[in-house]
Amino acid sequence: MKLTVLTDNNTIIDRYLLGEPALSFYLEDDGQQLLFDVGYSDVLIKNAQTLGIDLAQIPRIVISHGHDDHTRGLQALHQQGLLAGKTIIAHPAAFFPKFAEEQGQQLEIGSTYSADALQQICALQVSAQPLQLTEHLYFLGQIPRQIPFEPATPNGLIKQDGVLQPDFLWDDTALVYCGADGLSIITGCSHSGICNIAAYAQQLFQQQPIVRIIGGLHLLKQDERLTQTAAYLAALQLKEFHPCHCVSLAAKLTLSQWLPLKEVGSGHVLEWT
Repeated sequence: MKLTVLTDNNTIIDRYLLGEPALSFYLEDDGQQLLFDVGYSDVLIKNAQTLGIDLAQIPRIVISHGHDDHTRGLQALHQQGLLAGKTIIAHPAAFFPKFAEEQGQQLEIGSTYSADALQQICALQVSAQPLQLTEHLYFLGQIPRQIPFEPATPNGLIKQDGVLQPDFLWDDTALVYCGADGLSIITGCSHSGICNIAAYAQQLFQQQPIVRIIGGLHLLKQDERLTQTAAYLAALQLKEFHPCHCVSLAAKLTLSQWLPLKEVGSGHVLEWT
């Protein structure tokens, strides 16, 4: 497996790439290529060009969840003629309208495209169940919320069947790579909880050890949940830990006291077997 960070909040020194508050990874495995999330703008396209990655040759895009900092890049890809012929894989709720409430107003924070609109542009495969993507790489589907300190809590609003309701982000998912040394988790924002994701991955894959995690963890505050998360992850005895995107500096400093934390940014490359 080779993972290249196309878009992250941060950039790597001396790589001369762009960053934005968003996420996109380029994955190569078993001779197959795919994108995991597409960021907020055309940053992934510009960075891919700089890195010599031909986005036209990538047949599949996996969406971690429906927020605009992970999906709005679809608009840029479409405008550049880079969506036609591709298959997008996501949870069934990923492309429902999503909103945040700020100062009495509802701000749209979901995908630019609905599921119906996407089906006019490319192929769309939705699943709440796990899917095998390559020989070793899996889409987890809907993540059960089973860890007590990571309960299902609403984050904004979602419109389903014409009804506006609290958004528990059931569409939030992740990827798992089953490698020679154990499981590697690749996540977008972990709104479902990184410990819930880890527990579900081990449940699905016969309690294999989790050896690395890369992605957003949606950990922003230094609070009891952060401490409990750090303790849970430390007990996994990870070999590599690459938190990025939606993890605050304060949270990273706390996590680094428990875990083998590594720097991440646009242009960062990870490889494992």
